[in-house]
Amino acid sequence: MRDGLRALTSRGRSFLASGVAAMLMAFLLGENDLFRIGVLVTALPLLAAMVVARTRYRLSCARRLDPARAEVGGEATVTLRLENVTRLPTGLLLIEDTVPYALGVRPRFVLDRVESRGIREIDYRVRSDLRGRYTIGPLSVRITDPFGLVELTRGFTISDTLVVTPQVVALPHVRLSGEWTGGGDSRTRSVAAAGDDDVAPREYRQGDDLRRVHWRSTARHGELMVRREEQQWQSRGALLLDTRRYAHRGEGPRSSFEVAVSAAASIGVHLAHEGLGLRLVTDQGAEHLTDTGLSWSLLDTLAVVRHSPARSLELGVSALRQGGGDGLIVAVLGSLDPEEARELARLRHSGITGVAVLLDVGTWDGGEPGSTENYQAVQAVLAGYGWRIVRLPAGVPIASVWQDAANRGRYALSPAGGAA
Repeated sequence: MRDGLRALTSRGRSFLASGVAAMLMAFLLGENDLFRIGVLVTALPLLAAMVVARTRYRLSCARRLDPARAEVGGEATVTLRLENVTRLPTGLLLIEDTVPYALGVRPRFVLDRVESRGIREIDYRVRSDLRGRYTIGPLSVRITDPFGLVELTRGFTISDTLVVTPQVVALPHVRLSGEWTGGGDSRTRSVAAAGDDDVAPREYRQGDDLRRVHWRSTARHGELMVRREEQQWQSRGALLLDTRRYAHRGEGPRSSFEVAVSAAASIGVHLAHEGLGLRLVTDQGAEHLTDTGLSWSLLDTLAVVRHSPARSLELGVSALRQGGGDGLIVAVLGSLDPEEARELARLRHSGITGVAVLLDVGTWDGGEPGSTENYQAVQAVLAGYGWRIVRLPAGVPIASVWQDAANRGRYALSPAGGAA
């Protein structure tokens, strides 16, 4: 009853005050009819409070997101499924779901009545222009009486997560020589390339394909033997993303930082679909990516990446150097000085393809593409060490310039280590 009294609405409190005032005036004036009216008006909100407080609706709630990952600017549909699991029908229900401000206003719905064992499904859409991981829920249900005198709120604890990933654009296929190195399961080399020793059978190991069992050798040795006619190789590469705050210009979805994140996502997904075993590195060091669903893991990581306060690429370059075994390095870079470019450029050597996606951050300040001397110096340093340069000014999609990744640098590295 105490909960019911606390749940009185403004209308309910007005009824209660009016009824008490009517009874007092009736007592002072000796008007029995006015007293009966006062009793009725006072009893109405009290009875409503008692009924609502004693009502034990048992509702189950489930939420479904379609899709659970949405690109920036894309929409996702949220479906709420409410079920009345009791034998009593519900009264008027006011449904409100908790949604972050970035996804829009809080959705509110009214259900007149849910019969016993009845099910109701409610759909609404959310949309965000900002990357991130957003929690949707919990759901709250407000129970009211038919007269609107009492309103009692009850909530669920269940919530779901919507991941808003960077925009990914399809890139044209570009042959990047040197990208297939390392060890794993995705690529095979023939017997001619592997040598005669690999033709000889070896003992069976757990996980070997039974189609490779060499039955003649199995009969001779008395145990399962398999052919070593193939070596399994996996393409490996690294993706470096420059997240330093001072290296980027602009604010909001059109800033150079957001363009860099979108470019990194597009390149990473493109290479992952081509079979590349990719690792992600930022100026803060290596990022952890799961082995399964590589492109989804990459997008989930990039969805929450933020500016870093770092002033140099030292940690990122060190992480690239420690990883080893990469046949391809793709660096998505903001503004950097020639010395930083030189430290990065030295990672490329024979057998490694280096691709530098240089964001011409000066164009975010209204300048002409490649107009600054610093940008031209960085471009010359990277090209001098054999890196392939992809220039990305403001307003230009990465798909339209990705073909430049097929072009080698204009300068070759001399044996003495300088640009020839």
